[in-house]
Amino acid sequence: MSALVEVVVAERGVDVAFEVADGETVALLGPNGAGKSTTLGVLGGLLRPDAGRIVLDGEELTGPRRWVAPHARRTALLAQDPLLFPHLTALENVAFGPRSTGAGRRAARATAEHWLAEVDATDLAHRRPARLSGGQAQRVAVARALAADPRLLLLDEPMAALDVAVAPALRTLLRRVLADRTAVIVTHHVLDALLLADRVVVLEAGRVSEQGPTAEVLSRPRSAFAARFAGLNLVAGTATADGVRRPDGLVLHGTPGEPHPAPGADAVAVFRPSAVAVHREPPGGSPRNALPVTVTELEPLADVIRVRAGDLAADVTVAAAAELALAPGVPVTFVVKATEVDLYAR
Repeated sequence: MSALVEVVVAERGVDVAFEVADGETVALLGPNGAGKSTTLGVLGGLLRPDAGRIVLDGEELTGPRRWVAPHARRTALLAQDPLLFPHLTALENVAFGPRSTGAGRRAARATAEHWLAEVDATDLAHRRPARLSGGQAQRVAVARALAADPRLLLLDEPMAALDVAVAPALRTLLRRVLADRTAVIVTHHVLDALLLADRVVVLEAGRVSEQGPTAEVLSRPRSAFAARFAGLNLVAGTATADGVRRPDGLVLHGTPGEPHPAPGADAVAVFRPSAVAVHREPPGGSPRNALPVTVTELEPLADVIRVRAGDLAADVTVAAAAELALAPGVPVTFVVKATEVDLYAR
């Protein structure tokens, strides 16, 4: 089931367009307020757009003269909160979907049992939501969404409310059940995008700033948010013969990638925080990129300290951070070799 999405919600400043291929999972990424949940709301029929259209498998669900009610769209939404009916058992919750579409009691029960087995929750069938843990309830919610046989599955940060010890198991489950299923997922977790999504669409300020195959976008981001999301540094500017010139005139030298940035065109330079050395004074020696910055934050990460300076970051050892007396407000120089910097057309 392929989907064409064109959404304009003027009050929220949202104007986005993208497609979802048959059997494809697309991840919507972006900062808070970028329009991700608004887009899901329009897809599910919970919100009427000011303009645009939603076409699912050739059928127009939302358009200038057409509006299909949420219950008739055959879409299913899985949110942070499982939203299970508290007075029904897990089995009855899962059977609700097929029952609501006209299936008989016996057929609905068989469908529910099948999907509870698919999510490894057969032993939870006769429990009510009050007796389920967060992870168990979300498994039942997954089964309920799939039992409705949706043409399009919508997932709005389904693991955001789960304990960190429970989330990996649900992520593995979703990876299995989303295979060959048409779905759109909103997430703030890089692992969700990497493991669940075939493509990503990056929203910033209500617009699509970047989209493409997941691995490509996260390894070669062209938007500031995608770079931060992937844990990379990104400097935007104008391409030179062998670098990117920032608006302040500083040129960051690197290795051109594909697509090759033509001189004078918009381009980005991308490099890993682990490739950055931090100095209190600009060093001399071999040709390197030196970026004068001011430390804004120190963040412990496993066995290193991530030194943030606005939108840029460097990873240093604890010993190095102590030796340099790093702290917010301290001016330093980020140094990165040109061989560590990749240049891309924007």
